[in-house]
Amino acid sequence: MSTSSAERLTSARHPELLSPAGGPEAFAAAVAAGADAIYCGMGAFNARRKATNFTDEAFEAACRMAHLAGTRVYVTVNIVIKDAEMADALELVRRCAQLGADAFIIQDWGLFFEIGRLMPDLELHVSTQANIHDLRATRWCRDAGADRVTLSRELSIPEIAKISQAGVDLEVFAHGSICFSYSGVCLLSSFACAGRSANRGMCAQPCRLPYELLDENGAPIPTPGRERALCPRDNCTAELLPELIEAGAGALKLEGRMKASDYVHSVTRAYREALDDALGRTTSAPDDLRDRARRLKRCFNRDFTSAYQHGTSGDEMMSYERSNNRGQTVGEVLDSRRANNPAGLHPDDRRVRAAIVRIRLDEPVGKGDLLELRHDDEFDRFLTVTVREDAPAGSVIECRAARAMPRGAIVRLIRSQAALDEAAAALHRDVPRKRAVDVRIRARIGEAFSVELACSDDPAFTAAASGFTVEPARTRPVTADDLIEHVGRMGSSPFEAASFTVELDEGCGMGFSAVHKVRAAACEALERVMLDGCRMRAERLSELPAFERTALTAATDEACGQSDSVGAVICAIAPTLDAADAARAAGAERIYMTADALAEAGLTPDEARERDIIPILDEICREADHTHVDPWLQSGAPAAIGNISELALAVERGAAPEVRSCVPVHNVACIHALESHGAAGLWLSPELTLDEIVRIAPHAAVPVGIVVSGKPRVMTSEHCILQVAGGCIHDCAHCRLRARDLSLRNIDGKVLPIRTDIHGRSRLYDGIPLDITPQLPRLLSAGLTRFAVDGTLIDADELAQLVSRARRALDAAQAGRKPAKRLPGTSAGCLFVGVE
Repeated sequence: MSTSSAERLTSARHPELLSPAGGPEAFAAAVAAGADAIYCGMGAFNARRKATNFTDEAFEAACRMAHLAGTRVYVTVNIVIKDAEMADALELVRRCAQLGADAFIIQDWGLFFEIGRLMPDLELHVSTQANIHDLRATRWCRDAGADRVTLSRELSIPEIAKISQAGVDLEVFAHGSICFSYSGVCLLSSFACAGRSANRGMCAQPCRLPYELLDENGAPIPTPGRERALCPRDNCTAELLPELIEAGAGALKLEGRMKASDYVHSVTRAYREALDDALGRTTSAPDDLRDRARRLKRCFNRDFTSAYQHGTSGDEMMSYERSNNRGQTVGEVLDSRRANNPAGLHPDDRRVRAAIVRIRLDEPVGKGDLLELRHDDEFDRFLTVTVREDAPAGSVIECRAARAMPRGAIVRLIRSQAALDEAAAALHRDVPRKRAVDVRIRARIGEAFSVELACSDDPAFTAAASGFTVEPARTRPVTADDLIEHVGRMGSSPFEAASFTVELDEGCGMGFSAVHKVRAAACEALERVMLDGCRMRAERLSELPAFERTALTAATDEACGQSDSVGAVICAIAPTLDAADAARAAGAERIYMTADALAEAGLTPDEARERDIIPILDEICREADHTHVDPWLQSGAPAAIGNISELALAVERGAAPEVRSCVPVHNVACIHALESHGAAGLWLSPELTLDEIVRIAPHAAVPVGIVVSGKPRVMTSEHCILQVAGGCIHDCAHCRLRARDLSLRNIDGKVLPIRTDIHGRSRLYDGIPLDITPQLPRLLSAGLTRFAVDGTLIDADELAQLVSRARRALDAAQAGRKPAKRLPGTSAGCLFVGVE
């Protein structure tokens, strides 16, 4: 743990307000509004590659501005890194650190451990994309060298409190958009949107689109007013900050690197006020609280929820009706009348239909605000109008609209002119936020006049300057007030005086222009002191050799030479014991079943082991999951684990953990990192191309496998997708919908099967089965030895047929023959097209 992280941990009750910045303007807005830290992207290795991001020059200037204001800067490198990109990713990290970045937010375990090996002084934060959601996994991250762990959005406040026992800085999401799927395990965009991977920063957000719920026969199940089955509301914890602080949150993260500067400024300012209230154990005046809530609602939002923080995940967190900005409801339409027909217009001109709409206000509005008018009876027909003058709540205003709107239409404020003006004003300031300094002035006759400045929030940053020799006054002597006035004029410097200590002899005389020069020199000296740490780190990093030579990649690591096809086996993932028996009879040599399926079949871990069935553990392992997950990890026994928590426990118990594809392995460094931490086998991600597999797989010292047949899981969500039907009984064991084979159909007609487990957690699957058995010869030559048929969504007979086919393909490949062609209606997934 770095010193800075340890220092923050000692003051965990004073958490950091962490704001987003997709570009320089949003960055300056965050600084101006009071952010303690800012996270942003550089280059192509971040989860918001479509954001503006930064050039080197802009980033260096932003870091300088932030550091002088007392704000830290984090760079997101929160995607999986392809092996051929590893050296470039490391060079990006080095360059950003040289330019002023304070820490790096990392998803890929290969990159994480390579940074730790090659640049051990850098501060590393584990991204939420790494899917960390319990105490055990957090301790593992701490021991692996993480200075901070960003927890999953889905966690409740009591869970956060439990995890805080790990003794590492914790970052939690406080405000903004929520991913429907657990972060880091979502493949929906990759499979539904032509390879635009969420794990690579190119998510197309298909979860925000309309879907139809289908029954077993493909017929739609009506869900009126609930067309967006996968669209959550936005997170808002402004009223929960005291509880989050008490739970041990070390950083409160505001989402929004794709948002404009007015959004960043307004949300940061609101949370700065709320956090200051919480830390000071004060409550703002009622009018101030209403204004704060109003400002948040007038930023982009899909309505607000704090369901996860309260330990729930039902309909209360969903925005089924719409995925765009809801803004704030400010009133309703009273009536409309036709506007006067502009002279000279043809009767067919659309402007002839213009109307004057009368609106009764429940909330104040301002000149320039943009309003949306929408009636529930005509939900898809809406208008926007602009407010012409400021108006208070309770008043009636008139707005010119393109057409009449029905009485009772809801009026929402979706763009605040005041927020735009505030952000613009902040951006026009030379210094977005000045840092308070304590000033010591020394004026002794016969000695050099001196000014010492010390940062009020960190006296370690102290600097002084001296100048002219103080002489007796020839006319009027200067007073302490004179010196306070003139030294306190810090003008365009990044500082403002918070207090003064003046040591002044009686009868001193001096010219104030000379005083200004000494004050200016002290400011410059303090700037140098504050930036000196970055300069020294940049010098150290510049001495490192090029990472093309030192990074652990296929180009620098000797392959393990595991290409013995004799040891290759066909594996089967069976949904039931009957299916397991059928798969074994058809030629499967390794049988896998989920722990839930084994428990439902009445098998204990010992009985499953006796039957030679390997348990598959969930990709999610929260504290409440331990009771049904942990018993399946036994000494000496294999288990397919889905997250870092299960890996940690498997190693502790002496089990043989096979790391599932939901812990993505895209580079040689990640292979070695997981092997060194106890992985006894690896299952490769379906996002890898064949060439990428051939590049990295020979470097594994443990067996490597891949699913060659079956429908890929593309989402895992805490919210049960079946709730879109509007009939949840809150009793998963007796839910009739769970027993049915239901699906979602997207706007392109693609059908995605749904399965919800006994714990209420949903999984969405791609509708097109994989079949990569024709590529078995190349996969074998790359050293893969385990080839799985995923029978999760099919019956025993179908599974047996696919296992038999895979068996024949493997036999052909081992004999040097060409396997059969791909089955009709199947796909090679990302194997040839890859992901961006």
